[in-house]
Amino acid sequence: MPTSPTLAELVARIETLEGEAAVRRLQARYMFLCDTPCPEFGVADDAERIDLILDLYTDDAVWEGVGDYYNDQFGRLDGKQALREHFQRFWGERRDPALVLNAHYLTAEQIYVAGNQATGQWIHVQPWLYADGSGLLRSSRLNNAFRKVDGRWLISRTRTENVFVAPLQDGFADAYPTSSVLMKP
Repeated sequence: MPTSPTLAELVARIETLEGEAAVRRLQARYMFLCDTPCPEFGVADDAERIDLILDLYTDDAVWEGVGDYYNDQFGRLDGKQALREHFQRFWGERRDPALVLNAHYLTAEQIYVAGNQATGQWIHVQPWLYADGSGLLRSSRLNNAFRKVDGRWLISRTRTENVFVAPLQDGFADAYPTSSVLMKP
């Protein structure tokens, strides 16, 4: 005859489900804040965007690009200050042509929670559109780690590996926002 789960077993199951949901929202929030134009209403500039992104990370976080393509492009960054400098280079450099649109799409999610630690894997795809009408499509695999700190789930490692980068036909998008009003009250 099957036995009923104990209260401790039920609490552990709930904590696992809550951890999975928190990790899912955390990863999606990171991607959301990295979109162009930034869809977070009221974000005044990229410095504020970077602060919001860094608030999602542990103090000792690692951000790394791995594999043949990303190892040379991104390398490894240790700690929030290194991450800040990385994001400042990305959004601070003037690009010609300027990046006018990029959006992150996550799929193939796998999240594993073990107490106050978790890992998550995704495949992500993102189209990029530049001011001159040119564009490309990027895809990468993510293998990220998360840790619960003072009751809050944070990213402790972002690891990305290139799947492909492909040029898109010039003018592939003819309707796109210059700013996002999605979150506007």
